[in-house]
Amino acid sequence: MQWSYYMSNILKQADQIINNRSEEKERQYGPLGEGFERAAMIASGMSGKPWSADDMFIAMIALKFSRQSYNFKEDNLLDAVAYIGGWQNYINEQKEKANEK
Repeated sequence: MQWSYYMSNILKQADQIINNRSEEKERQYGPLGEGFERAAMIASGMSGKPWSADDMFIAMIALKFSRQSYNFKEDNLLDAVAYIGGWQNYINEQKEKANEK
């Protein structure tokens, strides 16, 4: 299988997860960015150190890459790409909120 086909396929799948199924996911888990903000508050309380939603995105992407280093699974890469896309959406949403003020 060609690399360009694989990349195109994984990017389409990640887009489907993050952007096209977001309504379904929000009903189950809440909005992704809000979930990461809440997870950051929990991590801050548990560690006694400040965490941000950005830190949570970084940690989740790092976890997927760590898992990938032990065992190749397409799911690890797909999740990492989806988290990267979700992170960009979160960044864009934060910029929009800041511009509205």
